[in-house]
Amino acid sequence: MKPLNAVYAGLPTTIFEEMSRRARETGAVNLGQGFPDDPGPADVREAAAKAVVEGWNQYPPMLGLPELRTAIATHYARWQGLDLDPEREVMVTSGATEAIAGALMALVEPGDEVVLFAPMYDAYLPLVRRAGGVPRVVTLQPPRFGLDEAALRAAISPRTKAVLFCNPLNPTATIFSDADRALLARVCVENDVVAICDEVWEHVVFDGARHRPLIAEPGMRERTVKIGSAGKIFNLTGWKVGFVCAAPALLGALAKAHQFLTFTTPPALQSAVAYGLGKDDAWFEGMRADLQRSRDRFCAGLAELGFRVIPAAGTYFVNVDLAGRDDDDVGFCRRLVSDHGVAAIPVSAFYPGGEVTNVVRFCFAKRDATLDAALERMRGV
Repeated sequence: MKPLNAVYAGLPTTIFEEMSRRARETGAVNLGQGFPDDPGPADVREAAAKAVVEGWNQYPPMLGLPELRTAIATHYARWQGLDLDPEREVMVTSGATEAIAGALMALVEPGDEVVLFAPMYDAYLPLVRRAGGVPRVVTLQPPRFGLDEAALRAAISPRTKAVLFCNPLNPTATIFSDADRALLARVCVENDVVAICDEVWEHVVFDGARHRPLIAEPGMRERTVKIGSAGKIFNLTGWKVGFVCAAPALLGALAKAHQFLTFTTPPALQSAVAYGLGKDDAWFEGMRADLQRSRDRFCAGLAELGFRVIPAAGTYFVNVDLAGRDDDDVGFCRRLVSDHGVAAIPVSAFYPGGEVTNVVRFCFAKRDATLDAALERMRGV
């Protein structure tokens, strides 16, 4: 057989797959994979069920149902002050990962450089390479995981086509500051670079924070691809309904890439998401409050066990710093799942070169009983 595509054929078995497999085999409490125990809001699920039975189940429009595109624009106007044209600047995709893949395929040509920030979502690097891009990685350091201007500017060259920017940042559970966003916007404008913004955690922020999108920064309206996720907003991660917002000149190219990837997204789910985005503010604030309570409960338990907890400002995750312990993050996670029955993820897996090896990520978007069981098993670790 002739060689397979080297980008994917050469990928090793990931630590994510290893931890999930070990959790299944051993009955471990799985705090590695990022999904909630909760089934999601009943009224949104009922809207989807009704749409399946009573609605249209053939191909929807390629850009998405008009009702959902309008709901997305209205929702972002309400929550982030954005003025988006639902007909020319909004598209629906089959999840945010498809949106990221489509954006890279539409924007990047072989040899173009793409700036990435590590730690990063594990799909970024292979998608950039498969699109023909050359990754230029800027390493972020704990506990702040903020931007360093010198490191950012050193990663930019005349061949830089795009930056791929995740905010709030998975896996660190941090939010980039106003100064960080302003810096990144200036660098993009000065160097004629497009920002692909993975903002799937935009509603999962805590302690009274409000998400500030990069597209709203000076000079970024025409050079930003804003990507969101209904799965993260409504804790329905299996639905895979993504949002893409961009100026018409960008969205036209993005739509062509989407056309030849998934083409459409299930219409019943789109209809239900349109309904969900119209829910009153109290629901979104309540969702955040529930997750924040789980975060606080779990973080307090970790601190009681002697772990050094890194503050979590958003996402489903919280990290602990293993500095001063005998094993690194990979060894700790393997020992934790095999000897104590709790699965977690070593954050070095999110750094292409494994630069940071002392941070471990847990998912706290679980029921109290699940978190309590994990904490009990971790006594004496």
